[in-house]
Amino acid sequence: MTTRTNTRIVLVLLVLGLAGCQTPQKQETKLQIGEHLTTMENLARSLGLRIEERQESFVVLKNSANTVLIFTHPDGRFFVNGKPIGAVGEVAHSGGVVYVPDLLVTQIRPHLRSTLPTLPRPTPPKPRALVVVDAGHGGRDPGAIGAGGVYEKNINLQVAQRVAGLLAQRGVNVVMTRRDDRLPELEDRADLANQRNADLFVSIHSDSAPNRQVRGFTLYVAKAASANAMRAAGCLNRALTATGSEGHGIREADYVVLVQTNCPAVLIELGYLSNTQDTLRLKDPAWQNRLAQAIVEGILAYVQ
Repeated sequence: MTTRTNTRIVLVLLVLGLAGCQTPQKQETKLQIGEHLTTMENLARSLGLRIEERQESFVVLKNSANTVLIFTHPDGRFFVNGKPIGAVGEVAHSGGVVYVPDLLVTQIRPHLRSTLPTLPRPTPPKPRALVVVDAGHGGRDPGAIGAGGVYEKNINLQVAQRVAGLLAQRGVNVVMTRRDDRLPELEDRADLANQRNADLFVSIHSDSAPNRQVRGFTLYVAKAASANAMRAAGCLNRALTATGSEGHGIREADYVVLVQTNCPAVLIELGYLSNTQDTLRLKDPAWQNRLAQAIVEGILAYVQ
């Protein structure tokens, strides 16, 4: 065999050897993504969420009110605010992008909490109280008569009108049994309160006694007065005491206006017209205002 022949054989063997050692080149197949799948970014955007955490097997979506956990492995499930909702379904991975069914948007959305601030539910306004203010006596019945011809019926009406005006300013519904010099029957006064379904009946009077040294205010409730009537009398007693007038406490008496009213009822004796000092004060507009303000404060303490 010649040298040239040997060289050709070596070259052929070398080429064949190289061809046998060469590994076939791997071809990457492109994943076909179905139209029913969407990226995790698009899913988050559609739900008003952001991707908070991304791991190989799960993704966390969040906003200020919600946390959505989606497992991206086969048979993965998804959770909304810690509550398991259902299976994720088909999950695809391509180029580092995770694809999930776009149907998840409609499955997750109903379980999300609103991100709008929760406003406190408005408290329904408390119904305005209705108070019947009764100016005692009137018309042909002057009541007690003080020194200098001071009629109780006039003192009662003047103070009652001040009380009614102040109560109205404070948002209380007020009904007066009389607004002028007339004489409603006692039963009619009580009936008025019952017909209007009043919350409180306050009868305003001025007292008289054989002992001309006695002075100050007194409160009366019926002998079988309810606990609410006693509470109302207590509120009025404390308020009137603050005026500096001497108080004689809460007494019991079955006056018609106290026993025939369905609501709590209190009768106030503002002072004694049989006492000269009380008479001077009771006809003084400034003192009348002071008494009226105290009565209003007592009433408000009870009805509010």
